[in-house]
Amino acid sequence: MRGRPLSGARLARPLLLTAAVIGAGLALPPAGAQITLGRLSLAGQQVQSVNLYGAEYARRDTLSGLLDITREGDIVRVVGMGHTMLLPIDTDQIRATTDFNTVQLGAERVKARTATWINGNLYLPLDTLARGLGASYRPGTFTLEPPILQGVSSRVGKTSDRLVLDLSRDVTARVELRGTGVRVVLKGTQAKARRYTTRGAFLPSAEVTPQGGDVIVSFPLPQNSGYRVYPVVRTGGTRLVVDVGPGIPQDFPVVLERVGKPLIVLDPVRVQDAGRDVTLEVARRAAELLTGAGWQVQLTREQGTALGWNGKLKLARRSDVFLALDLGRFPGTKRGGVTVYEGAGNGPAQIVSALRGGASAPYSSLVVGDAGGTRRLSELLRSELKNRGVTADQGTLRRMLTLGEAPQAALLLEVGWVGNAQDRANLATDARLQALAVAVARSVATYLTARASNASQPDSVARTEQTVLTGGLTRLRSGSTP
Repeated sequence: MRGRPLSGARLARPLLLTAAVIGAGLALPPAGAQITLGRLSLAGQQVQSVNLYGAEYARRDTLSGLLDITREGDIVRVVGMGHTMLLPIDTDQIRATTDFNTVQLGAERVKARTATWINGNLYLPLDTLARGLGASYRPGTFTLEPPILQGVSSRVGKTSDRLVLDLSRDVTARVELRGTGVRVVLKGTQAKARRYTTRGAFLPSAEVTPQGGDVIVSFPLPQNSGYRVYPVVRTGGTRLVVDVGPGIPQDFPVVLERVGKPLIVLDPVRVQDAGRDVTLEVARRAAELLTGAGWQVQLTREQGTALGWNGKLKLARRSDVFLALDLGRFPGTKRGGVTVYEGAGNGPAQIVSALRGGASAPYSSLVVGDAGGTRRLSELLRSELKNRGVTADQGTLRRMLTLGEAPQAALLLEVGWVGNAQDRANLATDARLQALAVAVARSVATYLTARASNASQPDSVARTEQTVLTGGLTRLRSGSTP
């Protein structure tokens, strides 16, 4: 039986639907499939979603601003808000929208909708994500509740005490050392102001204070004690654990007791098969100039002795200036010349990160400096080298631990290259070694003197250090150096 021809009005509807679906990056589903486009309020932002057989899904790149989503074979790993979820990728769209699949939400395995492909793009079910994150969800709206500090508990130990902060979900935490106290700033968190007391000898009390949309947990840091703060993700929330006491290693520089006497550390790297030990000679000459002018200098090695790795790191953490000297070496390279390297990236030292990231105490510029100090010392060193006929390039290093552990200015001075004939000829002369040593000594002295005069610190401390350093710089510049 021949059917009636379709009218223009009836023909227009499926064509318009096809254009809308293709325009959104979706292929038209198979005959009988249930798929429509929708709008989703995702943590306050309007994005596109897909209704697949009655379940709402969102594309991976749509969710990437909120969650860290990675594909590992046929599994999707979703990390966010202190939670980790593992969702299989089911290529059968109908089955993906049922509870036939097993997904892992944190440490719990449950039956829930899972991920699937639509037109080559990865889509994730919003109700499953909400369940794993502890978010509020109804079709069209996905809401993250503000994190709440639900409780504080403590535990007493022999060499350290523990404070446990129970949170409804993961938060961004910033740790600040303020004089003899520590502050843990929980960003965007809600809590009631309260003071907690414990039976601990090292962490006797803690104060919880809401401030400007954040929550600040503060506690005293006893003398000779260290501290560490780390999260523990658990089902239904996150714990932030704080350990305090002499049993926790101190990874911060002991500098407050010697504010008026800065420490200069010179680290001449030993280079095998380089002939003359030029890095040690330059370091010795620079140290003689500086100590003769009244400065405190330590070398990490001498001719027959050298500090171990831990000893070198300990010195680096105590330093006000850490300057390594090295010779470039790489088989077959044609490189040559002098280069001044600055460290790049964050160092692992706890107090360094705390003071650089938080509000500073009045004296903190003499405890932990920002990148500007290293940059200034680099400029001074290259200028002093240029004044003595040595042109130095500038570079950065990301994987030199001693530069990252040094709380103040830290540089690597590459005095030349082993495989470069001109460099070897230059370094064979006393004139070149002396020029390098004088440039190091004068740039360090100038930097430390300027730092003391610019530092924001108590007046009595400033006057003491300024007097000492200015005298040292004057004696160095008035000496019989080239």
